[in-house]
Amino acid sequence: MIVKICGITRLEDALASAEEGAAALGFIFVRSSPRHIALADAAEIIRNLPPFICPVGVFVNEARADVLAAIELTKIRCLQFHGEEPPADTLDYPVPVIKSFRVSDEFDPSVIGAYSLPAYLLDASVGGMRGGTGKTFDWGKAKEASAFGRIILSGGITPENAALASRTVRPYAMDLSSGVESSPGIKDRRKIRELFENLRNA
Repeated sequence: MIVKICGITRLEDALASAEEGAAALGFIFVRSSPRHIALADAAEIIRNLPPFICPVGVFVNEARADVLAAIELTKIRCLQFHGEEPPADTLDYPVPVIKSFRVSDEFDPSVIGAYSLPAYLLDASVGGMRGGTGKTFDWGKAKEASAFGRIILSGGITPENAALASRTVRPYAMDLSSGVESSPGIKDRRKIRELFENLRNA
């Protein structure tokens, strides 16, 4: 299973995540996020990544021109949209796009069917937050959503519950941020190592 560590702000955290087993790293270009990183800083980190690590840019309702400029400057190889982007606004980019959905008790997984993308990220719905909530949601919703495409499970995943989440949902990938941090934007290598050990043992 693919694991993405999101909210990277430091090169040492990026390299540690890659060395421990992450296949993708997320860079948040949303100024309101405590894990926001400037494009130039992300570009410097990405230049130093191992060749098979996929850098992912996270955006919320960003103008297409600005997203394209970010791709050019940073060399991100995948986009993750966390806003209210309609299906048409997720198409015709030069790199793959992942659409994120915030899951509440009222979430209808069939809304994913309006999109035609390689994967969909599901995160907990918490008022005023676009991600990095540290909260889980009903994983049954994620299992239902898998009928509509590849599911990336996010929201409150930690080294302690990752194996259970993997067995329960069997997602295409997992996305972690706060669950492997010592503080927002600062990753904890011990937690990252524990995460991958628990997943391997599962």
